[in-house]
Amino acid sequence: MRGRDPEDRTRQLCNAWKSDTVVAAQVLSERTGRLAAELADYRGVRILQDNVLWKPPGTKAIGFHQDSSYADYLVPPEMITCWISLHETRADAGPIEFVRRSHTWPKAAPARSEFHAPDDWLAGPRAAAPEAIELDLVPVVVKPGGGSFHHGLTWHGSAPNRSGTVARMAIVSHFLPAETRFHETNVDLNYSRYRRRGDLSMDESFFPVVWTESGYRTPWLAELPDLE
Repeated sequence: MRGRDPEDRTRQLCNAWKSDTVVAAQVLSERTGRLAAELADYRGVRILQDNVLWKPPGTKAIGFHQDSSYADYLVPPEMITCWISLHETRADAGPIEFVRRSHTWPKAAPARSEFHAPDDWLAGPRAAAPEAIELDLVPVVVKPGGGSFHHGLTWHGSAPNRSGTVARMAIVSHFLPAETRFHETNVDLNYSRYRRRGDLSMDESFFPVVWTESGYRTPWLAELPDLE
C-alpha cells in the first residue's frame, strides 16, 4: 500500500484465491494441478497457498530459499510450485531464478529473516552448496503466460529489478501431495490454525484437492470460471 509499505519491496498477496474467483480459477486450475502432479510423481495435488507478486522497477531482491524448508508442520514435508508470469520477463527485471541442480541438495533450515530486500540474497544457497560447487543461476525469461515449475528443495529467489522501466507481475501456486496431513506435533504460526482438534487431515475448504489420478477434485471447484 502506497505510504505504508516501503517502495523498494516486492508487493505480495497470499491466498488471493479466497477473495477473487479469477485468481482462484488460475491457481486452482485442474490442468496446472495435473502437470504439477505428473512432474513431481504425485498421485494428486492440493493447494497450500498462492502468491500474487508485483515487482516494480527499483525493487530490491527476494532472498533465495527452499520452499520445503518451511513445511515441517506437514506430512510429507514437501511441495512443488508453479510460477506464471503475467508480463514478458527480462533477466535484468528481477524474474524468479533457480540454482541449477539444487533440488538434489539437502534441505536447509528455513531463513526466518531478511526474506524481503536482503543485502546478500544468495547467502542461503552459498552456505548450503556442496563443497566445490559454484552457484549456477538460471533466470526464467518467458512471454506473458509462460512460467516454470520447481521442486520444493530447489533454491530460488530473485535479484533486484534493475531494468529501470519494466515491472513484473506473477501468480504462484504451491501444491502439496493430495494425501498430505498436518504433523502431529510440529506447528506453523499461520497454517496450523486450520487444523481441527483431534484431526490431522487438511480441510478442503482451505486446502482444496486440485487434481488426482483417480479423477477426484474438490467438488466446489466446479463453480469457478473457465479461463481456457
